[in-house]
Amino acid sequence: MLLSTIYAVLFYLATAVFVVGLAYRIRLYARTPAPLKIPTTPAPVTQSGVVVRMAKEVVLFESLFKANKWTWLFGWVFHIAMLLVILRHFRYFNEPIWFWVNWVQPFGMYAGFAMLAGLAALWGRRFLVERIRYITGPSDHLMLLLLIGIAATGLLMRFVEHTDIISLKAFILGLIYFDWQPIPADPLLLVHLGLVMLLMFIFPFSKLLHAPGVFFSPTRNQVDNPREQRHLAPWAAALDADRTEAGGE
Repeated sequence: MLLSTIYAVLFYLATAVFVVGLAYRIRLYARTPAPLKIPTTPAPVTQSGVVVRMAKEVVLFESLFKANKWTWLFGWVFHIAMLLVILRHFRYFNEPIWFWVNWVQPFGMYAGFAMLAGLAALWGRRFLVERIRYITGPSDHLMLLLLIGIAATGLLMRFVEHTDIISLKAFILGLIYFDWQPIPADPLLLVHLGLVMLLMFIFPFSKLLHAPGVFFSPTRNQVDNPREQRHLAPWAAALDADRTEAGGE
């Protein structure tokens, strides 16, 4: 029971750091002023066009596709596979299992291989491409190694050394409803969950914040209408209003 208590407490801490840290960073992004109109051209000239552009960026990685086809392929495969894997894991968080979670199970099960392949290719790129190797730091290697460790241990549990998923689900549901249950003491499972918690701890302080950050990028979320509409950051608009009021007096 000591092991279960340790993992339960760590999961609560990791979740708190992840949620609070992510909310704090998103708040900083939202409050950071954009003093200039700097959309990357050709850019949409309407707000609906911006929505379409952001959708293509988030779903299809449009700018990465234009920049480098191989990097786009590895990155897109990794992210789509990871999404399927995450959706598949929703079966541990609800009972009865939602119908769409059942539908995604066969896809998510084998998406782990695509996720691992994409990560391996992205990591190899940091060794083999000179200009990428030059700008790669230790944190980049460690982050990729952490993600590879999560994917690899998950695949090993699914296809090599099986764990007791019924007890695992009981443990996770117990965390949600504050009714702690024993965690299976399988070494692979403990390593897998430990790596997941480590990722949750460091996510709000890592480069992985590009996930929410893309929505706040002024080169992507701005309308290209500098001639039609004067662009003012909120702080500049307030200052401009104060000057206008002072001039009126």
